[in-house]
Amino acid sequence: MTQIEWLAAALVLINVALVALRSVWNYPFALVAVSLYAVVFHDARLYSDMVLQGFFFALNLYGWASWLRAKDDSGVPVGWMDAPARQRWGFATIGAWILWSFAMDRYTDAVMPWIDGAIAMFSVTAQWLLARRRVESWYLWILVDLIAIPLFASRGLYATSAVYVVLLGLSIDGLIQWRRAAATGRVAI
Repeated sequence: MTQIEWLAAALVLINVALVALRSVWNYPFALVAVSLYAVVFHDARLYSDMVLQGFFFALNLYGWASWLRAKDDSGVPVGWMDAPARQRWGFATIGAWILWSFAMDRYTDAVMPWIDGAIAMFSVTAQWLLARRRVESWYLWILVDLIAIPLFASRGLYATSAVYVVLLGLSIDGLIQWRRAAATGRVAI
């Protein structure tokens, strides 16, 4: 465990707590955290997670702009996807996971490329849906947390694994809060 890992872990916790509260101020914390985690995952040879941090950086910039445009006095409005959109996103995510993991398995020395790939591709979808303010993002974050906890522990990234335990709790709380917010009728289009 390095000081960079500890700092990244702390920033992620602040970020996710602010996301659950639907605060646009989550984004500055996210941008620094993903930059630091790119280094951590490179050193651990978790290349899918390393590349994922670059995607997160770009998507966090997009999300920040999107949330700023949508924000009003009561926070950022959130909503649900319709059933066909859920199905399309589900198939696309599974397809991306298979293709990405195959490439990581075949062309890199990545450890656990299929598990690491699942975390990466499910996270991509979750982050995109989060930037679009969709409640379903939290279900994916819960799944990512459940997969990531044992993977990171197995690689000796104990601080990161512990962070994902906390993130699991924050994701459950985020789901509860966003479901309530979506039920108030303030649904994003």
